[in-house]
Amino acid sequence: QVQLVESGGGLVQAGGSLRLSCAASGRAFSTYAVAWFRQAPGKERDFVAVITWNGDTYYADSVKGRFTISRDDPKNTVYLQMNSLKPEDTAVYYCAARAGLTIKTKTYDYGYWGQGTQVTVSS
Repeated sequence: QVQLVESGGGLVQAGGSLRLSCAASGRAFSTYAVAWFRQAPGKERDFVAVITWNGDTYYADSVKGRFTISRDDPKNTVYLQMNSLKPEDTAVYYCAARAGLTIKTKTYDYGYWGQGTQVTVSS
């Protein structure tokens, strides 16, 4: 069982930066892949980035080069550094975890979810 809690969201101007955190509790977190998804009002929940247990990463094209996902296993925390933010990045951001070795980008591949944190980028 893994429990996830996101933090770090807020209001930022276009071009600014935020760092989201996903703190996990539970056993064997270091063996889990952790992803970030986001959901804008009226839209589906979309994949943003994922990091595997051994540090492999993969990003959505829309955030590649601007966002960086990382993990600190001794702290049971995964981060999403978001730079050069755009108004279209506005959404609720969720972290999700799964036990597995491969990169997955669909919501149904993840069994554990946090409650989400709001990110608003003003123009």
